[in-house]
Amino acid sequence: MRSFTFIDFVSLLSALRWTVVLVVLALGFGAPLGLGLATGRISRLAPLRWISAAAIQVIQGVPLLGLLFFFYFGMPVFLGIQVPALVAVTVAYTLYTAAFLGEIWRGGLEAVKQAQWEAGACLGLSRWQQFRHIVGPQALRLSLPPTVGFLVQLVKGTSLASIIGFVELARAGQVVSAATFQPLLTYAVVAAIYFATCLPLTLWSRSLEARLDGSR
Repeated sequence: MRSFTFIDFVSLLSALRWTVVLVVLALGFGAPLGLGLATGRISRLAPLRWISAAAIQVIQGVPLLGLLFFFYFGMPVFLGIQVPALVAVTVAYTLYTAAFLGEIWRGGLEAVKQAQWEAGACLGLSRWQQFRHIVGPQALRLSLPPTVGFLVQLVKGTSLASIIGFVELARAGQVVSAATFQPLLTYAVVAAIYFATCLPLTLWSRSLEARLDGSR
């Protein structure tokens, strides 16, 4: 048995980059998909609304851990292909992000009054132009605080990727804990790193919420 050293702390900080990578990948792929689901939920086409709503309900109804297990352990069984851990967690977190951001942004879009769409139509704008120039910016202002709040949950949720062996911050904490036999100290440091990462996002979310409430 050895003691917890500065090298262990550095290894935890080094593993944090994979937590950041997971968040960036989830947002990079999940945000466009979430926007598609949000616009599908308010579409004039009933089948598109039903498909978008069903997709969101299914993904939100499955635990994130279940998604991770399915894409990492289930894909080799159903499709006969071995999925790398990074690919499995990226797909799982992308779907998770898309479903929740889709609902957040759908709420923001529906919060914009229908008269805004009608005003754009009166100006001769197409449906896309109405969304891009009139409705979208207003919905963005309304959705920004809960979006940042979800980002905090996403950062903490990346710890579940350690279940399938992906070495991010939580998994690195398990490795250091097993090497030093000091789980209390190790996980206290891991928790502190998560806290230091999420606190600025939390404060930013509260600041945005207060600022936008005041502007309205």
